[in-house]
Amino acid sequence: MDTPQLVTVFGGSGFVGTQLVQALARAGHRVRVAVRRPDLAGHLRPLGAVGQIQLVQANVRDTASVAAAVRGAGVVVNLAATGHEHGKQRFRAINVAGARRVAEAARAAGAGRLVHMSVLGADAASPSAFARSRALGEAEVQQAFPGAVICRPAVIFGAGDTFFNRLGWLARTLPVMPVFSGKTRLQPVYVGDVAEALSAAVRGEAKPGRVYELGGPDVETYRALVERVLAAANRRRPILALPGAIGTLVALPLGVLPRPLVTPDQLRLLSVDTVVSAEAVKDKRTLAGLGIGAPRPLEAVLPFYLWRFSPNGQFDRQTA
Repeated sequence: MDTPQLVTVFGGSGFVGTQLVQALARAGHRVRVAVRRPDLAGHLRPLGAVGQIQLVQANVRDTASVAAAVRGAGVVVNLAATGHEHGKQRFRAINVAGARRVAEAARAAGAGRLVHMSVLGADAASPSAFARSRALGEAEVQQAFPGAVICRPAVIFGAGDTFFNRLGWLARTLPVMPVFSGKTRLQPVYVGDVAEALSAAVRGEAKPGRVYELGGPDVETYRALVERVLAAANRRRPILALPGAIGTLVALPLGVLPRPLVTPDQLRLLSVDTVVSAEAVKDKRTLAGLGIGAPRPLEAVLPFYLWRFSPNGQFDRQTA
C-alpha cells in the first residue's frame, strides 16, 4: 500500500486552516501543520487518526524553520497572513516576504504542488496597504514557484469568522449600526466551501499557475449584509450612514479598547467592491471550476451562529 501523501499547511490552526486540515485528513493525507505556536494548536490532532496530523513550529519570517517544515512534503499550502500590522507582524514581512519564503522552500524541497491563499481584491493599485501586500505576495509566489495555484476567497463566513461576528457584537452593543461604505458590493463565501476548494487544489484538480476567485452565491451591498446581521440577531437598530472621515477617526485607538474594532486600512479595503470577476467565471476559475457547484448561501449558515447576539440567545431562535 502506498504511503499517504504528506501535505504541509502553513497557518493551519486558524479559521480556514482548521477546516482544511480536517478535509485533508478525511481524504487520507498525512498533514504537517506549521504554526508559530504548536502548543495552541492542539485542537487539530483529534481531526485525524492517531499520528495523522503533526504539529511543527515554523515562522514564515524564519527561513530555516520554513525549510524544515516543507521537507519531504508532496504539497505545500500557505494560509499564513496578517490582516493588520502589530509588533513584528508587518504586511511586507508576512504577506510578501513570508509568501516568497514558503514558495522558495517548496520549490527547493521538490514539492509537486504549491497552493497559496490570497484574498479577493488583492491589487497592487488598491487604496488598502493590506490588499497591495497580498498582490505583491502573489507576484513573489508566481516568480518563485511558477506552477503555484492561487486562491482568492471573498469575505469568509462561518462560525468563528471575524466579519459577521464583529457586526453581531456591534448590533448587541451599540444603539445604532454605523455604516461607512454602505454601497460597496461583497460576495461572502462559506469557510467550508473555501476549505473544499483548497483541498481540490491539493488533489491536483486546479490548473497549475492559475488564480481562482472564490465567492459565494450572494452578492450584496455592505448595508444589506448589516441588515442581515440585525435580522439574524433579532435586533432593531437604526443604520447610520457616516462619511469615511468619521470612520477613520473611529478606527483610531482611543484607549477604550486594546485595539480598534476596525483599522483605517480595513475601512479603505471596505470601500472597494470584492466580487468574482466576469473573466474568472468565463475561464472557470471559480468554486465551480474546483468542483463546488452549489456553494452554501448566507441564509443557510448565518442564523446558526449569530443567534448568540440575540437579546435572549438561543431562546429567540426557538420561539421565532
